[in-house]
Amino acid sequence: MSVIQTIRDRGTWIIFVIIAVALIAFILQDGAGRGGSAFSNSSVIAKVNGTTIERGEFEERLKQQEAMYAGQGATRDQLIGNVFNMEVDNIVLNQEFDKLGLTVSGKELNDILFGDNSPLRQEFTDPKTGEFRVDDAKKAFAQIKKSKNAEQIKMINSGYIEPTIQNSLRNKYQNLLIQSVYVPKWMVEKQQADNNAIASASYVYYPYVAIADSTVKVSDADINSYVKKHAKEYKKDDETRSIAYISFSAAPSSTDSAATLEQINSLKAEFGASTDAAAYLGKVGTELPYYNSYFGGSKIQVANKDSILKLPVGGMFGPYIDGNNYVIAKLVGVKQWPDSVTVRHILIGTSNPQTGQPIRDDSTGKKLADSIQTAVKNGADFNALVAKYSDDGGSKEKGGVYDYFPQGQMVIPFNDFAFDNPVGTKGVVKTDFGYHYIEILGQKNRSAAYKIAYLAKPILSSNETMSEANTAAATFAAASKDLKGFNEGAAKLAKPVLTATDIKQNDFTVGTMANTRSLVRWIYENKEGAVSDPTEVGDQIIVATITNINKAGVMGTNEARPLVEGLIRNEKKAKIIIDTKMKGNSLEEISKSTSSPILRADSLSFGSGFVTGVGNEPKMVGAAFNKAVQGKVSALIAGNSGVFAIKGETIAAKASDASPESVKQALIQNRKMATYRSVEALRKTATVKDYRFSFY
Repeated sequence: MSVIQTIRDRGTWIIFVIIAVALIAFILQDGAGRGGSAFSNSSVIAKVNGTTIERGEFEERLKQQEAMYAGQGATRDQLIGNVFNMEVDNIVLNQEFDKLGLTVSGKELNDILFGDNSPLRQEFTDPKTGEFRVDDAKKAFAQIKKSKNAEQIKMINSGYIEPTIQNSLRNKYQNLLIQSVYVPKWMVEKQQADNNAIASASYVYYPYVAIADSTVKVSDADINSYVKKHAKEYKKDDETRSIAYISFSAAPSSTDSAATLEQINSLKAEFGASTDAAAYLGKVGTELPYYNSYFGGSKIQVANKDSILKLPVGGMFGPYIDGNNYVIAKLVGVKQWPDSVTVRHILIGTSNPQTGQPIRDDSTGKKLADSIQTAVKNGADFNALVAKYSDDGGSKEKGGVYDYFPQGQMVIPFNDFAFDNPVGTKGVVKTDFGYHYIEILGQKNRSAAYKIAYLAKPILSSNETMSEANTAAATFAAASKDLKGFNEGAAKLAKPVLTATDIKQNDFTVGTMANTRSLVRWIYENKEGAVSDPTEVGDQIIVATITNINKAGVMGTNEARPLVEGLIRNEKKAKIIIDTKMKGNSLEEISKSTSSPILRADSLSFGSGFVTGVGNEPKMVGAAFNKAVQGKVSALIAGNSGVFAIKGETIAAKASDASPESVKQALIQNRKMATYRSVEALRKTATVKDYRFSFY
């Protein structure tokens, strides 16, 4: 729900005042408040090029993100990283804006707020016409002097004003970069020539796979030498650590499962005899909440659905396993219901659905709803009554109508009245929100609908199971004093040793294990070779040891080996092939020495570097365009997948597929796309001192 809608629920008039305060304050300061905060905290989360991110400010941003993603599965831990990256991006961008003198004036902000792309459009759009009610928005701002609610002013400022300013500045900055793109004529001509250049060549190819990997050793010295030569490619900004770990299962045992089955079976007869499913399940407890109404068969998606829907009323199915529960299903009732209904209604609210605060007392609400019912019976205009009395903002602008909503969308009393009565029925219904005067206008597609109660008991690990796993893990941890002891102990237990690599200081997960922030903290608070205490992760108890600490900067031997070992091995194979395998001055002699055929490559493209039947081999393709090897055999070429000897045949230009203008526009577009990585470039060159580890 939007910020403004939330505030509306508390009192519509206040919106106008709040937005006005924020806007006028900005105009008076001419944007000076950009990036500021109402919070002040001496605890510094980070410094970005000398600019601090304070914890109070960071927490406020984090709360906003939590509210924005509420119900979407995003956890606080996941959002911390997102918010941090956004804050860093904002700082590096704002520093660039300041260098360039970019600002957003009061007039510009006014034009955006009341223009075609206004962030207020959703709040001030006529639902019938879709027209943005600019005048209404402007009138809202005119009531500036009536507001003194600092909290709600802050909500509007952070929810609308600040993002609008920031987006406008980003657009200006992006446009500056885009407008700076230029491609000279010579570059267009060179690109077009490269695109159209084709060549053909004959060659002999000796693949690296012809030499067994086991015969070519790559030492630590080889790794270090290679990484040193290619330091920029193998430099990393953050320290990472690696662990090895073994796990002890604390998952429910067969004995635990049998105990749960016995428990639910002991309740089966009583569940079957109960006449009030809601009361019974409330008394004994169930993992699957009871929905005390009906659903059509097509909307019910549960295990053993077909068997359950065939039960007689009062019949039971189970126990059966559904997920981690033993379940008994009881068919409570069957009715013929439509699958969707249209109604119109008037809500006389007794409590605010957002805040829970009372709107009016229950007796007053009931009397007003009854009076409306009487007025309608006597011919009063329904639309006029909706406009005057209804407290339901979701339908008020549409004459109180909810058009063909499905089963289960409304609260149960409202839902049951609409689906359980014929078209034309009118009446007053009480819900948690207040009293509704409802009229059923239409219904579609009647079919069987079912009310089902589920008695579900979770299969949980017993204290004995947990104790056994913890004892085994603790015994192993106590005996494993270091990495050597860890590996020896794991071997004795015949337990597989698992690994997790590239763990960063501010990670909240380790490998595939979720919710392991405490483990990450332990990893960074201890030295290489340290062995952890038993740590509970899901239904496992793990014991870990730190196997590598890879400092920021150029990668060390162990970290770089998986990345460069294959490349180095191929370099060594290339030397063996060149020194001992491929001999001769002609392709025929080289072919004979290697027992490899002479192959031909036609229509090689200078721009692609691809050789049919071989793969990406830019060195070989580049040599084919070398006039010095036309009609001659080249020096041996160490490529990506093997060694080549080539003889150039022809170099030509194919008919152009594109005009100079289209080539130019393609080059311009590529460079424009590159400007969208400007924030990434600014972040890479920034000096960021990250202190999050001290707080999270």
